[in-house]
Amino acid sequence: MEIIKHFFDLVLHLDKTLVDVVLQYGTLTYLILFLIIFTETGVVVFPFLPGDSLLFVAGTLAAQPVAAGSSETLLNVWYLMPLLFVAAFLGDNLNYFIGDYLGPRVFRENYKLLNRKYLDQTQAFYAKHGGKTIIMARFIPIVRTFAPFVAGVGTMKYSYFISYSIGGALLWVVSLTMAGYLFGNIPVVRDNFTLVIYGIILLSILPPLFQFLKSKFSARPTSA
Repeated sequence: MEIIKHFFDLVLHLDKTLVDVVLQYGTLTYLILFLIIFTETGVVVFPFLPGDSLLFVAGTLAAQPVAAGSSETLLNVWYLMPLLFVAAFLGDNLNYFIGDYLGPRVFRENYKLLNRKYLDQTQAFYAKHGGKTIIMARFIPIVRTFAPFVAGVGTMKYSYFISYSIGGALLWVVSLTMAGYLFGNIPVVRDNFTLVIYGIILLSILPPLFQFLKSKFSARPTSA
């Protein structure tokens, strides 16, 4: 329970945490941010790492001066965005190739939960919605981590996957980092930063929540 508490403190107070990291580690902060984004998108067992909120806070610090009156900012947004784009793109591709490598082995036998039917359904789903799914999944926690893995498991053609992977990573990193850069230091946002982080998390989980509720209600039998 203590570990969970510390994790939520980290996520909800990223502005303070990341400032401490920048002041303590300097330019190594870029490597730390790269590794977090790469791991969150590239290793299927780490979907709980901060993604959307981390990009927003990093963008906020890229517009925040080191000291009052200084022209130097805590982070450089023009270094930050290309670096985090590469991290998101490489993570996506690692996840795809892990799924591609493990998929045939995992589904070779008809396990109770992991049988061939699920793989066929995944292939059919990505054949119809693949591109849109990969891009939209970028903005949905947990789904963001699993989508490229499932694409690899479903044997989506890599040439098809990579174009949407590039587009999704670019849109995700640029939009959220620039949102933090442009709006994160507005007084009303800065003074209510924890609420803003809550808002980002809430907006992130609304799409899957809506889909879940929609499927639950549509599955109910209609009365005569």
